[in-house]
Amino acid sequence: MDLDALTSARREEWARLDALSRQRHLTGAEIDELVERYRAASADLADLKTSAGRTTQGDYLSTVLARARLKLTGAPENVMRQIPRFFVLQLPAALYRVRWTTLVIALAFIATGAVVAFWVSGDPALVASLGPQLQLELYAEEQFTDYYSENPAAVFAGTVWTNNAWIAAQCVLFGITGIWPLMVLVQNAVGVGTAAAIMLAFDRGDVFLLFILPHGLLELTAIFVAGAAGLHIFWAWVAPGRRSRGEALAAAGRSLATVAIGLVIALAVSGLIEGFVTAQPWPWPIKIGIGAAALALFLVYMLVVGRRAVRLGETGDLEEADAGTPTLVAG
Repeated sequence: MDLDALTSARREEWARLDALSRQRHLTGAEIDELVERYRAASADLADLKTSAGRTTQGDYLSTVLARARLKLTGAPENVMRQIPRFFVLQLPAALYRVRWTTLVIALAFIATGAVVAFWVSGDPALVASLGPQLQLELYAEEQFTDYYSENPAAVFAGTVWTNNAWIAAQCVLFGITGIWPLMVLVQNAVGVGTAAAIMLAFDRGDVFLLFILPHGLLELTAIFVAGAAGLHIFWAWVAPGRRSRGEALAAAGRSLATVAIGLVIALAVSGLIEGFVTAQPWPWPIKIGIGAAALALFLVYMLVVGRRAVRLGETGDLEEADAGTPTLVAG
């Protein structure tokens, strides 16, 4: 192949391809031309590499083709533009989808904890089985409240945040098992109920509520949401509907994994309340009011903003360009 002859013959076509790929807006006819010239230039590049190896002309044509390919396929969306969509549409829509399951879990959790608390505290033999009398009394009188102030507030807040965020992430990511979220929720319900039983046995039930409510309102709600998201992923695998199990599971996993990210933020707020508010010598209405306000903001975001996002057609899943074209089904 005469390299100079080919370059001379194709120079104007390559230049036109380069011009089209640099153009900000293209008409329908120009897009068709871009595709046609891209294919022709690709064939030219293949000939160049086959006959002459790496050349200056080939490097130039490779650069032109790369720019044209980017123009045809589109550049990834700017991350800074994705962030508002995530928080305004994707995350609230995903939270809204699990609202009823969250409510059922919350009621079951409270019922389980209450049953354990009153059952154990009402039976001296069961209370005695939890440990020596002096140790239980020390826990009720000192250790329960000291837990919130024995470490620096920032360290304590960071510790409970990372622990709770890990629990929430497990509920979502291992939700496909169907067992893991239930196990985590039951263990926590029994744990809370047992702690309440000890406090009730020594007439400190009011102290238990006063120290739990400021941060627990938002913290426990976040765990309930995580459990609900995990169970929804499991159900997408069990009952995929008209889609294949793989497609249903992938869609549920993508949309509900966003819940784990959102809960990290919610649990960070509850961690700050637990570290910097719960142990403060402030009036209890103020401390509980702070926790209630944090929960109210979360519920408004989940139910009001989430309902609006769902009405706009949002599901919490990725857009088709990122998730892939779904398989069409009848009905």
